[in-house]
Amino acid sequence: MLAPTLKLRPVISQVQGETPQALARILDDGVNLAIWQRRLPVHIADFGRLLLSLNEPLAESLVLEMPADDTEPNLQGLASGFNDLEGYEGFIADVSWLVSAFACLLGAKRIGVRLRVLDKAMCPRFHVDHVPVRLITTYAGIGSEWLKEGAMDRRQLSKPEAEPTDDSLIQHIGSGYVALLKGEKWHGNEGFGLIHRSPQPAPGERRLILTLDWLG
Repeated sequence: MLAPTLKLRPVISQVQGETPQALARILDDGVNLAIWQRRLPVHIADFGRLLLSLNEPLAESLVLEMPADDTEPNLQGLASGFNDLEGYEGFIADVSWLVSAFACLLGAKRIGVRLRVLDKAMCPRFHVDHVPVRLITTYAGIGSEWLKEGAMDRRQLSKPEAEPTDDSLIQHIGSGYVALLKGEKWHGNEGFGLIHRSPQPAPGERRLILTLDWLG
């Protein structure tokens, strides 16, 4: 009788690249973060900075049913209060592209979209998301922070005294970068969701952030 073989869990890792193809690595076993280190087009970066300079609130969310015929998702009304700003149409086109790419990569039929302006850390403690996978990109302001595997004891998540005090252990997602974060509900990733948190903007600073969630 043959002895049973144990399937070893792959080493948990994070990947980054300068092309959108880097995002496809999130499908790999053991990868819980994939980052596209993109440089935002100037007109979209300018739109983000202009929007923040108005010092107006923005907190919108919607659920998109992805069309079966590969037509563009319906983002009508998203941030419509700022549709007179230069660069708005380019910004919406970029969000639409990200939604379509996210859906195509995952085979998603329903996607949750959240667009917010934040002046403080929304989730200030290191934590993991209880979702399969989430896309995060910061259009203006500072990006999210994350930890490599082993930088913090997962059993101590949400305890302030357990968080790393060595700044060199804290990794940063650049502004404009697109990140896919695996959560606890990704099959095979249970117990290894990416540990991350919202950054704390400096006094008077704000950030424009988009998140996409795979809902089905």
